[in-house]
Amino acid sequence: MLRSLYSGVSGMRGFQTKLDVIGNNIANVNTVGFKAGRVMFKDILSQTVSGVTAPSDTNGGVNAKQVGLGVTIGTIDTVHTPGSAMTTNVPTDLRIDGDGFFTIKANDTQTTPYLTRAGNFTLDSNRDLVTADGMYVMSSDGAKIHLEDTVTAFSISSSGEIISVGSDGTSTPTGTFVGVVKVANPNGLQKIGGNLYQVTPNALPPGTTELPTGDDAKAANTTTGTGAIVSGQLEMSNVDLTSEFTEMIVAQRGFQANSRIITTSDEVLQEVVNLKH
Repeated sequence: MLRSLYSGVSGMRGFQTKLDVIGNNIANVNTVGFKAGRVMFKDILSQTVSGVTAPSDTNGGVNAKQVGLGVTIGTIDTVHTPGSAMTTNVPTDLRIDGDGFFTIKANDTQTTPYLTRAGNFTLDSNRDLVTADGMYVMSSDGAKIHLEDTVTAFSISSSGEIISVGSDGTSTPTGTFVGVVKVANPNGLQKIGGNLYQVTPNALPPGTTELPTGDDAKAANTTTGTGAIVSGQLEMSNVDLTSEFTEMIVAQRGFQANSRIITTSDEVLQEVVNLKH
């Protein structure tokens, strides 16, 4: 069989995956805290027709002759560039102006929290700060954030601290900070749906098994570079529709070109079969 036939098949498969990723990006163009994905290709092992010969005193060197065997997916990256800010003026809507992530737990028994950039939080009937799915937003100390009944009004500072506002307008720091952590390799995080990421061994520094807590999980910590918290704003998706539609055209044409390779290879094989007649 012709090698070009299988190369064309591999190209169509690769561009199909690229179209899948582009479709997911466009579908999430208005998803809070969403980070776009991208597909990177790499070539498959090349078949060597003839090897290399070194130059000598009487003859020059000869380069190798190799035929490539197609393409495969190298990586599907998550692009962690910041999304645009949307002002909502809702005090429980939070945006991270930096590289950090909010820490989220589904229940009190969960050990390692999930991470998210989506800050559309709210207070439930128990006055706990939760996500839209009812998961707990964790403090810098690893506990769920609870507002006492005596706190009638509040604000959240740029350092992530809950500030109690009295009826007379006086502000009292509560000492509770919204937990924001930074991972060494954000691309090592695994998407699990619901705007959440799961920590993997490739996301944390070597020898580290747990996310930081305490002072290292406070938003204003300049040593970790987590960034400041902006209350009353949300981080929107970082999907750029102009780039996505351009990449869609490239993927579509690449898919069509590879399908033409398969068609041409089939015509050549048909000619070989017809040699008998």
